[in-house]
Amino acid sequence: MDRRIFGVETEYGITCAGSAGAPSPLNAEAAARELFEPLVSRSRSTNLFLENGGRLYLDVGAHPEYATAECDNLWDLLAQDRAGAQLLAQMAGNANQELGARGIPGKIHLFRNNLDYEGNSFGCHENYLLRRRRDFREVADALVAFLVTRQILVGSGCLAQDEAGEWRYRFSSRSDQMWDAISASTTRARPIINTRDEPLANAADYRRLHVIVGDSNMAEPTTALKVGSMQLLLNAIDRGMSLRDLALEAPLQAIRDINWDLSGRLPIEMATGRHATAVQIQSEILERVLAFTPAEERSELDEYLLGLWERTLVAIDSGDWEPISTEIDYAIKKNLLDQYARRSGATWDDPRIARLFLAYHDITDRLQDSLEASGAMVRLTSKAQVEQACTEPPATTRAALRGRALAVAATTRRDLGADWVHLRLEGEPTMTVSLQDPFASTDSQVDALIAVMEEHSARIPQ
Repeated sequence: MDRRIFGVETEYGITCAGSAGAPSPLNAEAAARELFEPLVSRSRSTNLFLENGGRLYLDVGAHPEYATAECDNLWDLLAQDRAGAQLLAQMAGNANQELGARGIPGKIHLFRNNLDYEGNSFGCHENYLLRRRRDFREVADALVAFLVTRQILVGSGCLAQDEAGEWRYRFSSRSDQMWDAISASTTRARPIINTRDEPLANAADYRRLHVIVGDSNMAEPTTALKVGSMQLLLNAIDRGMSLRDLALEAPLQAIRDINWDLSGRLPIEMATGRHATAVQIQSEILERVLAFTPAEERSELDEYLLGLWERTLVAIDSGDWEPISTEIDYAIKKNLLDQYARRSGATWDDPRIARLFLAYHDITDRLQDSLEASGAMVRLTSKAQVEQACTEPPATTRAALRGRALAVAATTRRDLGADWVHLRLEGEPTMTVSLQDPFASTDSQVDALIAVMEEHSARIPQ
């Protein structure tokens, strides 16, 4: 398969629950300060690049955010994404111990979801590196139909009130928060695809596809399908596949209509004047991707994802979600809620359902671990893979250079600033290295920078 750089940025919701039903002792901003306090004490910043190549920071609105390192294979991406959740969960555990030691009666929770009960939205963004091409806007326009209908594959599931005030289940918590199809803005317009030209690489060769519409997923197979299907689709487009005839007449109306139609059979008007359902559109896209993806070039993971893609469409079309009930988030969550409702007699508007819904996304109480252990949710990564990804970057991308340099800076106690494309060593001497090639895992300039740090350390009496 074609080599490509990709990564995921996930914002987390945060709250501090009071003990025994008491009011929260900390608002979100104060809870976030507690969460990041050890990092601020050590690094004087809430924006850090880590030795595993990822980035951990506090985003606008008191949202902790983790961005994976640059990955060029899906296994690294899955391990990196899970590592980010694990690191944040550990931070929350440490913060809660500190709160207890100070007699503050509360517990910080972190939620990997997209919408709180006050209507505030926070995102999970995907990034895919593309070769710079003249027809980028045409490619972006063509991808909109895929992304609008993709929620029937990889939505995380959501409970919301319809116009009549009735609580109903829907595919996605993110789709109804989109306000534009394509835009250079990220917050004011909140588009499906952000077109701001910020490649974080050599701008003469590359640009970045920044996808904002995706849900924050808990199930690893759903994350794999979300990123893997886009990877397969972009490869097919590079090989000449077209989606232009699948353009939608009104993408923003379609994304909302599809979200509320669990049958997947609602006719959607296309720009050509014909009508097709979300299942039909996704089926056509899958058929074309298969035609442009030779069997001999598919990995074992590719084959699994292509099969999951097809099985999910069949499940939606048939109304029988059982075949995807341990792999696709919205199906796993609905199964969990339905089982509880049958046992307890709770209806969708019951506060106990709301608590269970939120618990599904709580990375601090880790319902996910219990679901995986019981077989109710499939796990793809191993614990060893994730533990390694917490401290080590992917070995085959630029992240390896950043992670290696940051690790040496930590052991030699040098002040090394880092962003996605630069390393800057402060002090004597001051050195700046530019890393414009995200595919490069070796670099003589980084070797020289590391040698300076190690030499400086050797001169300091121990």
